[in-house]
Amino acid sequence: MSIKFARVEKLFKSPGSHPNGLQSTPDGLWCIDQADNKVYRLDYQTGETLFEAQTDTVSSSGITVGNGYLWVASTYENKIAQLDLKTGATIAKYDSPGSGVIAFNEDQENPQSTGAHGLEWHRGKLYVASPPSQMIHVMNPENWQEEYAFRAPGLRVHGLAWAIDGRLWAADTSAGTICLLDSTSGRVYDVARVEAPTEVHGMTIHEGVLWYCHDTTCDIGRL
Repeated sequence: MSIKFARVEKLFKSPGSHPNGLQSTPDGLWCIDQADNKVYRLDYQTGETLFEAQTDTVSSSGITVGNGYLWVASTYENKIAQLDLKTGATIAKYDSPGSGVIAFNEDQENPQSTGAHGLEWHRGKLYVASPPSQMIHVMNPENWQEEYAFRAPGLRVHGLAWAIDGRLWAADTSAGTICLLDSTSGRVYDVARVEAPTEVHGMTIHEGVLWYCHDTTCDIGRL
């Protein structure tokens, strides 16, 4: 079996200092920043900021759009925030599924509990990537009940992105890989290593191509 590499094409820098989540939409590329906790909508060609809004989320790590709302993983609050799409104002906050201590922090004294990272919306359900549980949780936003969950490969699942065939790409920042998963069982159908030193934090698909953001370099680009 040959080893696949996801080649990195850097396009522009994020307006915030720690971009951590991405979501493609027809009117621009949404980004959530973990430092200033602002949501930005960016132009795909230039990276120009088309819209920005301050949120009350805490060290956020994921963003998606669904049912007319923005959804943001308020990671260090252990919440998922439902936000007004036009203002960024909080509509509601829900407990983040799978919250807890990430495995590599378990031996620390008084380790911090954290929540979700990557988010995706599909057919009325919210898919939530949780590094502490190492699972992807599928939530019904109508009653905030978990419908099912499946194992994510790797130590630290992060960004999610829907493939054309209905399968789900998941990034793992510890392994430096992206994996194509069955969205019910978690069975892995493909895997690629991301060229170092790039780390895929946020991830989305635009016009059939994977986009990423790298938290520490502020790079946004394509894979």
